[in-house]
Amino acid sequence: MSVTREKNGEILIVSAAGQINSANAAELETCLLEWVQEGEHKWVLDMAGVEYISSAGLRVVLLLAKRLKQNGGHLVLCSLQPHVLEVFDISGFLSILDVADSRDAALGRHAA
Repeated sequence: MSVTREKNGEILIVSAAGQINSANAAELETCLLEWVQEGEHKWVLDMAGVEYISSAGLRVVLLLAKRLKQNGGHLVLCSLQPHVLEVFDISGFLSILDVADSRDAALGRHAA
């Protein structure tokens, strides 16, 4: 699994790739929460490169969304692969998280 970040104006775009599972979820959580502490409030989590996510990975995404909300921020997920999207759907997370089809759509949600 790899994670990169870039800025688009005042929006932080975090791109994840590979598998998010119990073997790397704790490391991902630490990394993302450190970035939250840097004070960025508008986040896009681009998951185009994520091939698999386990329940441990879902927990990290939910924790990130909650932490951002507590700090007055907002998380938009985008570009979920069909089988990853299905995991979010089955878990009920699509009803509680903001999910966009594309990076452009996710960026647009922050502009609105």
